Amino acid sequence: MRGILPLLLATLVAGCNASKAPEPANVPLSDAPAMAPGAAGAPADAAPAGALAGPVVDKLDAPPYVYLQVKTAQGDVWAAVPETKIEKGASVRVYNPMLMTNFESKTLKRTFKEVYFGTLTPDGSDANKTGAGAAPAMGGAMGGAMGGAMGGTPPAAAPVKVGKVDKATGADARTVAEAWAQLASLSGKTVTIRGTVVKYNEAVMKKNWLHLQDGSGDAAKGTNDITVTMLEPAAKGQTITIRGTVKTNQDFGAGYTYAIIVEDAKIVKP
Repeated sequence: MRGILPLLLATLVAGCNASKAPEPANVPLSDAPAMAPGAAGAPADAAPAGALAGPVVDKLDAPPYVYLQVKTAQGDVWAAVPETKIEKGASVRVYNPMLMTNFESKTLKRTFKEVYFGTLTPDGSDANKTGAGAAPAMGGAMGGAMGGAMGGTPPAAAPVKVGKVDKATGADARTVAEAWAQLASLSGKTVTIRGTVVKYNEAVMKKNWLHLQDGSGDAAKGTNDITVTMLEPAAKGQTITIRGTVKTNQDFGAGYTYAIIVEDAKIVKP
């Protein structure tokens, strides 16, 4: 896959946005494809709304993912979601599905003609990792089954309200707006940014993906939000300080491009 480290990137994908429509100069990965870890494939379009809902007829464990063969109204399809405890026969709904064609799973040593990467919860939080097949936000198994049968759209997660966040300290400290304004000169360099996590996807391409905002920047231009990848966990609504390497003009395919992204970040003390 062109430009892939190896998501979901779909959730991807939220980019962490729940939409595939590109933002000005930056497309978040959260709701974007939960793109696949360490394998090759070609991303295509997201599945139709409500298409990936139904009982699990087969499953293949491939940590940090589990591949589920789901019996949908349109026929059996394969979906890959972050590793979770789930049994055959359980009703599931895969949110933010992103289609990958001719996808090779190196763990399973198998190539899927078509497989959708997504999450079992609307916000990609994988809240049901310890059990339960259907998305809790839809009301457990019953809600998931009803949502799938009726082709409904899951409710949007409440947005995180971000006030003014104090700027990090140090020579490499930048606000989100400053990082955007200086992206050309920052490419390949280390930056420290303090902000609030407004979107979060865990275990996508073996990394955690989050969006930080600090109250700076222009929302209309998309310069108020920056995407970050790291191995450490975080939580939506948490205010953290991260240090990582700036990459610019990154293209993950399927319309998911980043004018700026901070990769391999670590959480540092304010």
